[in-house]
Amino acid sequence: MPSSNTRYFCTLFDSGYLIKGLSMLRSVHRHCDNVRIFVLCMDGEAQRILEKLQLPYVTCIPLADVETDELLKVKPDRGVAEYCWTLSPCLPWYLLQTYPQIDFITYLDADLLFYSSLQPLFEEIADASIAIIEHRFSPRLQDRIVNGRFCVEWVSFRRDDQGMSCLSRWREQCIEWCYYRLEEGRMGDQKYLDPWPELYSGCHIIMHPGAGIAPWNYSQYQFACDSEGNIMVDGTPLLFYHFHQFQLLDDGSFDRLSTFYTAERPEPGQVYERYEADLKLRIAEVRAVAPGFRGGFKRIGKVRGRRWVQRFAPRWLKDLARKVIRY
Repeated sequence: MPSSNTRYFCTLFDSGYLIKGLSMLRSVHRHCDNVRIFVLCMDGEAQRILEKLQLPYVTCIPLADVETDELLKVKPDRGVAEYCWTLSPCLPWYLLQTYPQIDFITYLDADLLFYSSLQPLFEEIADASIAIIEHRFSPRLQDRIVNGRFCVEWVSFRRDDQGMSCLSRWREQCIEWCYYRLEEGRMGDQKYLDPWPELYSGCHIIMHPGAGIAPWNYSQYQFACDSEGNIMVDGTPLLFYHFHQFQLLDDGSFDRLSTFYTAERPEPGQVYERYEADLKLRIAEVRAVAPGFRGGFKRIGKVRGRRWVQRFAPRWLKDLARKVIRY
């Protein structure tokens, strides 16, 4: 039985995100003591491989365990990404209903990597009922705040009145409507978070400058390594980076970002180099138990076509591409 000071996390991914998800899981374990991570396995292959790896701090949750009748009803009308977003609040809700020992749980996106201790984040959050983090868009991308002030990459809930009320409401909202478009003040699962600081006095906005660095904000920070090789962001340890757009290619190489981001400023090389080194270890780890595994590896031509769409295509073409390309 986990001890009372266990840190609980949850995430979800399928076999297409397995390599990235495994890197995230191992990085959390590396930088957080007494951790337990629940993984909602979106397909059988992801669950089989994770179970073969026998990570003692990981508990696999079959998709069927979480899917209620109301989720199954809306599932056919939602794309792969949209359904995953629908499940973002449903997973922590399920876990809090199922595991009474969990007092505080954090949902994480699968394409994160943690670089240093998470303790500063928990010290900052303290006894808050809810914890969320802003996108912190760079000046050039400030117009994107219309799609959501906060990023569903780290979202925490405590088992108290405000935490459970907020999570329950978010779950109901996402089941009712969760699509990849801006419509009537809604966008996916994330824009629902905008009013939380005003609605819930126990909602804490994470302020640590090393948390939530991502393609949409890295251009406003300075990166360096200290004497011990730790990556610093404006003189503060980098806690975690969000690898939006990152692709594993079928020739063994990687595609980091589109020129939409890098044209303004190159990506922080040392951050990506460490992620790529870790991914190579995870690929070898997975293939040791599942030889020939190819989940999530993309054809170079397909990725280049997608980058063109991201940079040049009109909105209507992007909307069409989202329906036929698995992002």
